Amino acid sequence: MTTSLVTGGCGFIGSHIVDRLVSLGHHVIVIDDLSAPENKEFYYNENKENVAYWKKDISQDDCSEYFSNVDYVFHLAARSRIQPTIGSPGECFEVNVVGTQRVLEWSRLHSVKKLVYSSTSSLYGPQNAIPFQPNMPPYCLNPYSMSKWMGENVCKLYFQLYELESIVLRYFNVYGPREPVKGHYAPIVGLFKRQAREEKRMTIVGDGLQRRDFTYIDDVVDANMCAAESNIKHNVYNVGTGKNYSIVEVSDMIMEGVGIEHIDERPAEVRETLADISKTISHLKWNPKYDLKDMINSY
Repeated sequence: MTTSLVTGGCGFIGSHIVDRLVSLGHHVIVIDDLSAPENKEFYYNENKENVAYWKKDISQDDCSEYFSNVDYVFHLAARSRIQPTIGSPGECFEVNVVGTQRVLEWSRLHSVKKLVYSSTSSLYGPQNAIPFQPNMPPYCLNPYSMSKWMGENVCKLYFQLYELESIVLRYFNVYGPREPVKGHYAPIVGLFKRQAREEKRMTIVGDGLQRRDFTYIDDVVDANMCAAESNIKHNVYNVGTGKNYSIVEVSDMIMEGVGIEHIDERPAEVRETLADISKTISHLKWNPKYDLKDMINSY
């Protein structure tokens, strides 16, 4: 039986990856410290025979024993919201950089076949023209994007120095069931849907004409599976749709009549994102299946 380990496996994306791995017949080990402040709840697969959960902090606890006889590692544990990391950069770098190095080291010591690293499109910054391509130079505007880019480079180092295979996936605005909805900095789709349920006005940052490439959770899980199963030893890939929508358009899709409220613009965020996914399609044999306008009200 194939054994896979998922860090951050009780969160939004991680829990969906766990579910897919279980459905594929994997034995799954989950490491999660259950500390993500944006999560209102954490998620567990009901298959108790093939899933083992461990409450551990990858940046503080010795987790080496859990990597024994593991085939694949899906590394998602991170501090993952932009604005909160501006106020606490130290914790962000400790978890996202030091934690990543520790996960790579445990993977190296136990001869893991491949690690799939969850990264972010936010590291492209404002100077790169859209659509964003993986070979563009990073321009990190905040501790979160900088820490994820540094994590990417640790993956690259471990491949060059120790031949530990790794695939880096840069996600573009993931949405879907189990998405975070807690607090002012929840991802925009989850935030708007929560405000709609509560019959509150949707809070739009600035003029709302910012554009984002929104990626459905099932497409993200598919990309992780394609990355793990590929014969690529190390590379960086975008996971998006190649299509973007404005924040105002997103609000219109969710509801009408309740109204909107414009709030002040936030520092360290780009105006527009759009993924060039040609290399992902070519190398990983992956294609996005879902469009925001078809999926946003499906869950």
